Formats: sequence, C-alpha cells, structure tokens
Amino acid sequence: MTVFRFSTVPLDSAALRALLGSPEAGGYSSFEGWVRDHNEGRAVRRLEYEAFEALAVKEGERIVAEAIERFGVERAACVHRVGALEIGECAVWVGVSARHRHEAFLACRYIIDAVKHRVPIWKKEHYLDGDSGWVNCERCAAPAGTDGHSAEHGHDHEPPGEHAAQPAAERQPDYSRQIVLPEVGTAGQARLARAAVLIVGCGGLGVPAMSYLAAAGIGRLGLVDADVLEASNLHRQPLYALADVGRPKVELAAERLRALNPAVELQTHPVRLDARSAPALIAGYDIVLDCTDTIASKLALNDACMRSGQAVVFASVYQYEGQLQVVRPGHGPCLRCVWPETARDGLVGACAEAGVLGPVPGVLGTLQALEALKVLLELPGQLTDSVLMVDLLTFNVTRLRAQRAAECPQHALGGAHAGSDDDAPDLQVDFDSLEAALAAGYTVIDIREPAERSSAPLVSPAVSAVPLGQLLYDRQWPPSSQRCLLVCAAGVRSLAAARELRARGHRQVYSLRRGLAGLARAATA
Repeated sequence: MTVFRFSTVPLDSAALRALLGSPEAGGYSSFEGWVRDHNEGRAVRRLEYEAFEALAVKEGERIVAEAIERFGVERAACVHRVGALEIGECAVWVGVSARHRHEAFLACRYIIDAVKHRVPIWKKEHYLDGDSGWVNCERCAAPAGTDGHSAEHGHDHEPPGEHAAQPAAERQPDYSRQIVLPEVGTAGQARLARAAVLIVGCGGLGVPAMSYLAAAGIGRLGLVDADVLEASNLHRQPLYALADVGRPKVELAAERLRALNPAVELQTHPVRLDARSAPALIAGYDIVLDCTDTIASKLALNDACMRSGQAVVFASVYQYEGQLQVVRPGHGPCLRCVWPETARDGLVGACAEAGVLGPVPGVLGTLQALEALKVLLELPGQLTDSVLMVDLLTFNVTRLRAQRAAECPQHALGGAHAGSDDDAPDLQVDFDSLEAALAAGYTVIDIREPAERSSAPLVSPAVSAVPLGQLLYDRQWPPSSQRCLLVCAAGVRSLAAARELRARGHRQVYSLRRGLAGLARAATA
C-alpha cells in the first residue's frame, strides 16, 4: 500500500498507524515532526505550510513507492499538514511496516529525507516579532548545523546522496523559486497552469518569450510561424541548432519546449498570420505575444485582439533599440492610437536589412514574457498606458505615456463587445454525434492539427481533415455549395473559423457547439 497526501486538519497518528497493519509485518517504524516554540533563538507563535499539490502529491507518491521497492517493506505512508498549525501540532507523519525492524527504520528515514528534498512545500514561521516569509522546506533537508533549520521538527537530516537522483523520465517541473514569491504562491502557479498564451513568430523575439513562458508553467502555448530555420537566424535564435536548418520553426520550437517542460501543452500553427487568419488563430487564448517583424502583422493582431477583447504584448527591434507595448482593450491605447501612420516598417527593422545583435531581440522577447506573466498574475506595473523605449547601447530607458486616440477606428468597434454570437445566432449547432450531422446533410470538417488527430482520431471516413491554417488559406475549402460543420477539440477554434469564413461570404458554414469534448461528455452522460 502506497499513501501520500496532505491534510488541513490535525493528524490522528493512531488512525494512520492502523492503515499499515499487515500479517506479514513484524516491524513498524514511524516519524512525527511537531511544531516547536522556538527556532534559531527566536520564539515561535505558530507555523503555516503551503504546497503545490498537483505536483507535490505525484512526487510524494513516487517517493513512498521508491521506499517500498528499495527496502522491501510491506506498507508505507506519509501525511503532511498544510494551513496554519499551532505549537505542539504534528506537521508531518511517516509510517512504515515491514517484515523486520531494520528495513522499517531505513524506509522511514528515506521517506522523510526525500520529502524534504523533493516535494514542493513551503513554510512560514510566525515569531513574536514578525515572520520568516515563505521558505522552501528544501532548506530543512540541509546537513545539521549548516543553516539552523535542521531541527525544525525535532528531526536531524543527512544529505540525500543517491536518494535524490531520479531517472530523466521521472523528473517533474519544479516551480518552487517563483512560487515562493508572495505575489505568486500556489494560487498564482495554478493560474498559470490554466492559462493559454499564443506566440506569433518563433524567431528572435519569440525564442526567449516562449522559453520563459514554458519554463514558468503556462498550461498551453500556441506557436504561429510559417518559416523554416535559416543559418542566419541562429545568432539571435539559440533555441535551435545548425543541424536544424531547413526545418519548420514551429516544429523545432515545439520539440525544444517539450524537452524543457513536458507538462506544457503545445499547439503549432505553421501558417503566416494576416488580417484574415488572425481572428481564428487567436481564439481560445488568454493573451497574445506579437513576436513578428512586420507592421502589417502587428496591425492585424492589434485589430483582431481589439475585436475579441484579448490582451496582446507587442515588441519591435531596430538595430540596438527596442520598443514594448501592452494593449488591453478597454484599458488604454491600442497600437493604432500610438502609431496612426501605417508606413512605419523602418521602425520595426527587418533584421536582414537593418542588422541586429542577437541579445537585442533576446532582451525584448524576455520583457514580453515578463509582461505576459504580469498580466496573467495581475501584478502591478503593467504597460497598459505606456510605451517602453530601450536603447541597449546606452542603456537609456524611456517610458512614454500614451493616450487613447478619440479618432482611432478600433475603439469605435466596441472592443471586447464586437464580434459576439449575436451577430449570427445560428452560427453554432448541436448534434449528439458526427454521424447525426452527416445524416443531416452536413459536410463535416475536422480542423484540428495532425498531432491532435493522431492522439484522438475520428473513425468515420466521411469526415474531412483540413487543419485550420489550410482551411483559411485554401480557396477550395470549404466547398461553397455545401453546408459545412467545422469541428475542433472544444468548439473554440471552429467558432472563430466559422465567423471568419462567414465574413468572407461562406454563409453555409457552422461550428459544432462545445466540439468533440461536448460529444464525449454526451456519450458518457
């Protein structure tokens, strides 16, 4: 039996011990760590514990299973308190039952040491004269006498040695260094895990932006880029390698980001964003990062996000200089307010023409990732009413106040209220199955990406597979003479694509409400 869990209520050691009873066991060992009234010569009033439970429970279960296998014990369990604890309360309990006492002792010691080293748990000690702030309990696993934390619960520690080593396939992302920030915490990390961010452009700006967002634990990242890697890209796009030249950037980026953080869901769109494709591509994302190098792409994103109400983080580079702006509909100026003249591609500066040192777009792309995290975590200091100008030769930084232009056409569109379902009340339809849609005379088109179709294939040969990018660019799709039903995973992309195609004159295009996920829920109801 393997048990690892957290508890918000006081621990009952007798009840926990009863879980480990086994007729095969002749030895039993347990450990209890209690909250004591002093630490490092300071009087303690109480403790608080927090944990990133989605990751911590998996890691804790892995540790207990390792102890059972390594020491050949019968049963093992560990329970850790979270929340506020008073003096004398049990903070952590470990129990092991085994055939012999020696194995029970070793397994119990292994579990508590490994938990302190590997499980993301934080504590805050409340003293009579203040508190310690949130401290990663990894510090508690240091050798005795090194930092004064070794006897926090009355137990001594040893370095983990071989116990800390893990096979690569079993390693999990560790966000502890950002969770310890008071403005982030476990709630903020959970918010990032639920977030979806679209990166438009996987080049000099996109490489650092996507790398930091993936490392931060963003739940879903979308990557848009139609280009293949060129050797001249590498000095400012170090995510890639010389051997990768000629391969699509979105494909390469997805490979690298999966290696960086396997927990992040990645969606690739090997297409070029323009005014026509932008609405469908941005659908379903919380925030968009413009990492392109043309003003046409930037304006297309600006206009689409103003209509949909999504935030977009813009950056541009010219030789040694860069600009950064965050557009949030309803919260300040948009790109057209700041740059009403469209003939300004020289300010963006295509790298092939103007030249660029690699770290310059690296700095701006990193700032884009930072601004995106500030928006998602609702941190202060966001650039919603300013444009940041950075000269990386002199390190002069100027923050220019920007105002919403009364004559800006995008604000007249109504911002987040434009493009609602009220424009076309029949745009979404409901069916119990795809077979029912086919029987009703619809041409069913699966617009998911190839990787999505491979992991969750549709068995009906009558369903056409046309990825979203191809659908929006291929003039033969959808057939203008047929009633077409667009299908995706959750009905978000299909709705956006149907809106776009209706705007182009395809009046017989519909979206399956709630997508394939809705069909799956209906089938199990």
